[in-house]
Amino acid sequence: MGFFDFLTEEIAIDLGTANTLIIHNDKVVVDSPSIVALDRSTGKVRAVGKEAAMMQGKTHENIKTIRPLKDGVIADFAASEEMINRFIKDIPALKKKWIKPAMRMVICIPSGITEVEMRAVRESAERVNGKEVYLIHEPMAAAIGIGVDIMQPKGNMIVDIGGGTTEIAVIALGGIVCDKSVKIAGDVFTNDIIYYMRTQHNLYVGERTAEKVKIQIGAATEDLETPPEEMSVQGRDLLTGKPKQVQISYREIAKALDKSILRIEDGVMETLSQTPPELAADIYNTGIYLAGGGSMLRGLDKRLSQKTDLPVYIAEDPLRAVVRGTGITLKNLERYKSVLIK
Repeated sequence: MGFFDFLTEEIAIDLGTANTLIIHNDKVVVDSPSIVALDRSTGKVRAVGKEAAMMQGKTHENIKTIRPLKDGVIADFAASEEMINRFIKDIPALKKKWIKPAMRMVICIPSGITEVEMRAVRESAERVNGKEVYLIHEPMAAAIGIGVDIMQPKGNMIVDIGGGTTEIAVIALGGIVCDKSVKIAGDVFTNDIIYYMRTQHNLYVGERTAEKVKIQIGAATEDLETPPEEMSVQGRDLLTGKPKQVQISYREIAKALDKSILRIEDGVMETLSQTPPELAADIYNTGIYLAGGGSMLRGLDKRLSQKTDLPVYIAEDPLRAVVRGTGITLKNLERYKSVLIK
């Protein structure tokens, strides 16, 4: 601990395709959509986060909204840097400071990420005053956030369904034994709903509407114990061009998402088939843990459980499991040194 440590602020960041969350002083201080609105004429950033999300699909030609992260990795370097910068400036405790503090950061990354993509994340962090930057793999952070003791010689299986990727990993002794990153997650579900509405109802809906449908009546199976009520969806009729509204039920959404969920199931089965026998025995006893926003899809736990014949548990507050885990690692850097990528 040096003399300048009081000038150093510690933050944990979950840079997600759909949402970015930041923890500072053990509290989630930023929870915003990962969206940036750009002014085309000047190239400047108009808005980020919630404000930019409100503009999505409603912009004129001078404004465009982009999502700087694709499949959990940085796709647009400049926009993502600006977004991280603005989110950090929004942290209430840092607004009051006169001097811009140096940052000690732990940032979480997908397990299937390449060296180049890793460097992009690190450089973005360093440019926003990151003095010490550590990276942690998403399934690892999710496991810590759920409350699994990852240092034990015991196998645990984590399935983290985010916005861009589904991370499936078997963890033991503070390391990932086998993992698979499937590029099917929340965004693909949303696109499946848009496609289904177009082909089955001749209704053209936007991304925000499809997202709302997914949250309100999205389901992974057609036989739910407590089904959600039908929902009316508005969009543009593809035949007449007029605005119109249709009623849809959760069963239709379950049909629309079926193929994508099958691919997640295949990913889970593949990871299980690569698991060493001793760890497979542990997983038989402990079951599978689900985290990430996609795990809130109704009936998904039941469906995975039927497919694998294993108990499946959803983390409490699955949306924040990853960022919670990242925050815990930040507080106990010494203990989790072996897990972090410096």
